Amino acid sequence: MDKEKNEHVTFRVQRYNPEGDSKPHFQEFVVPSSRGMTVLDGLIYIKENLDSTLAFRTSCRMAICGSCGMLINNYPHLACHTQIEEFRSNRLTVKPLPNMPIIKDLVVDLIPFFETHKSIKPHILRHDSREMENPTAEFAQSPQALETLLQFTYCIKCGICISACPTSASDKLFTGPQALAQCYRYCADNRDEGEMERFPVVDTDHGVWHCHLAGACSEACPKGVDPALAIQLLKRRLVSRAVGVGKKQQPASMAPPPTKTKPKLPFPDFTVKRSK
Repeated sequence: MDKEKNEHVTFRVQRYNPEGDSKPHFQEFVVPSSRGMTVLDGLIYIKENLDSTLAFRTSCRMAICGSCGMLINNYPHLACHTQIEEFRSNRLTVKPLPNMPIIKDLVVDLIPFFETHKSIKPHILRHDSREMENPTAEFAQSPQALETLLQFTYCIKCGICISACPTSASDKLFTGPQALAQCYRYCADNRDEGEMERFPVVDTDHGVWHCHLAGACSEACPKGVDPALAIQLLKRRLVSRAVGVGKKQQPASMAPPPTKTKPKLPFPDFTVKRSK
């Protein structure tokens, strides 16, 4: 974007209200811009100054919550993490994330996405219920064990990988890269014992085996997570389990909780008496 065109940017925003529109349409807004301004800043300007009916999600404004995922110039981005000047153009086309039902304008229905996420039981599962309910120690995990799954814990559940995935576009029953990556994240955790409870969900024609390894999910992820890698590692675990080969994962050891307490700081005594 050159200096003359940096003063104003035209936002071409897809609008759709199911209560009154038969199909989506586009509406253009001219937005004053400045260096460092994000696409989300532009949308907020539109809502506050040009059209208060524009609907979109936002929360943290710092690429942590994952609320503002949308299609910007035909590629999925977090609007708060994408500066206008990156596109070097005075026109931006903004649409809702594909592969998800539209609720209104740029807001998509994330319920199916989170239901799929919940189906792989994305939490630590253990069989020692007594220890889980009344813990006597902590499950120690070495830095080396953590390193095998650390990057997959950075997922913020924005749905961008689903929108970038060509398999999700053609197979509505596909488990999707986000849930599959999280399945691997917990199966690879040596504190977890729920691998066999998750495998029936992902070991299907619409699960891990329908991934064509396009890699679009990994390329689009705003947090640098590599779901495509997790899916291949999950396939390896499934095959190893089926044929009975591979190194067995060492379970996390039980370690007593730290006994040291933080020392009290030597605060001075109050010298001013409180009034009664």
